[in-house]
Amino acid sequence: MTDRRTFIKQSGAGLLAACIGASMPKQPKHILVRSSWATVNIGDIAHTPGILHILSTHLPQAKLYLWPSKIDNGVDQILRSRFPGLIIVDTDAKRREAFQTCDFLLHGSGASLVAERDVRKWSVETEKPYGIYGITFPPKKSWKTTPEPAAAISSAVQVLSKAAFVFFRDSKSLAFAKTKGCSSPIMKFGPDAAFACDLRDDARAKAFIEQHDLETKKFFCCIPRLRYTPSWLIPDKKRKIDLVKHARNEQMQEHDHAPWREAIMRIIKETSYKVLLCPEDQTQMQVGKDLLYDRLPSKIQKSRVVWRPNYWLTGEAVSIYRHSLGLFGNEMHSPIMCIGQGIPALVGRWKEQTTKGFMWADIGLEDWLFDLDNPEDIDRIVPTVIDMALNNDAFQVKAVGAQKLVLAKQAMTMEILANELVG
Repeated sequence: MTDRRTFIKQSGAGLLAACIGASMPKQPKHILVRSSWATVNIGDIAHTPGILHILSTHLPQAKLYLWPSKIDNGVDQILRSRFPGLIIVDTDAKRREAFQTCDFLLHGSGASLVAERDVRKWSVETEKPYGIYGITFPPKKSWKTTPEPAAAISSAVQVLSKAAFVFFRDSKSLAFAKTKGCSSPIMKFGPDAAFACDLRDDARAKAFIEQHDLETKKFFCCIPRLRYTPSWLIPDKKRKIDLVKHARNEQMQEHDHAPWREAIMRIIKETSYKVLLCPEDQTQMQVGKDLLYDRLPSKIQKSRVVWRPNYWLTGEAVSIYRHSLGLFGNEMHSPIMCIGQGIPALVGRWKEQTTKGFMWADIGLEDWLFDLDNPEDIDRIVPTVIDMALNNDAFQVKAVGAQKLVLAKQAMTMEILANELVG
């Protein structure tokens, strides 16, 4: 597992960061980051510390402002602690002040151009430049801004085309944007900012590992996920149940979890390792219990499978992932955070999701991506999980290779941003 700071210092990315710093004006630039979409999912949380880490690493002289949507559940304190100089724009008055002070707006990673309205507001009110960092386009679901998807896509393309640059977190999104006439002067693949999330909570992780008799590099993590997040089960969301989505979840839940359950049983039978069932969002603890833990033979349950019953924040999750041999399941951002730490991660996806999963092919991990609507891919799941267990050193090497590619791409994005700030 390669430490991010060590890699940056010892590689061309470190030299590039130095060159970027040399090209920057002496007067510090002020960057307003529009991010922090939600806190009920550790992946949504990870976007923001990820982009702030990238910016502070490559552009240390820049003054960073964060314009968030959600930083509750203790996330605001986490961000202030990790980035002491960060200015959080959490009132209208602070937003107006940031619009006057900041030189550039950077829209953070997300499932789409999440804050399109706010980017428009920035552009109209300030006439200053902006850029888009690591998004999927468009989300493969109904657009909420208008009843007509074509009109919504056209509206987003207008905003993207006026951006100084747009980095798409998967090549399929980049190709789609081009077919829709997106004409930003710089459009490239740029990794999801969550790859750079370096939050840690080693104390909580250590306590959890000790409580459940887990040992470093002797367990795997597995994350369940339904086709549609049942957000109606999150207490503070207060949403009505979506009967159509619920029915689809019920229809596909066994189909989407049986291969991973079989992989867990094979790990237990064929190795000495344990498996931790853990969540990425607040609905997945119960999903893991119902579809994985409770459907395992009792002997396997009691021997070496641990079910985590409560939600966690990103720092504790990353710390525990770092202790593991790798991760597998139906989520995306925990694998992203794992690869960001040089840890192997296998990803299951399906047609109801956006194209973000295809970023695995963009970073050389196409063999670790499984389309659960494709029987041939489903057949590959168990053999690949067992291969990861039996030949973990080779998987670690491959994960570090993907990590290095991501780091190089991040350095490229910051060179482009630095040129915009100088210009």
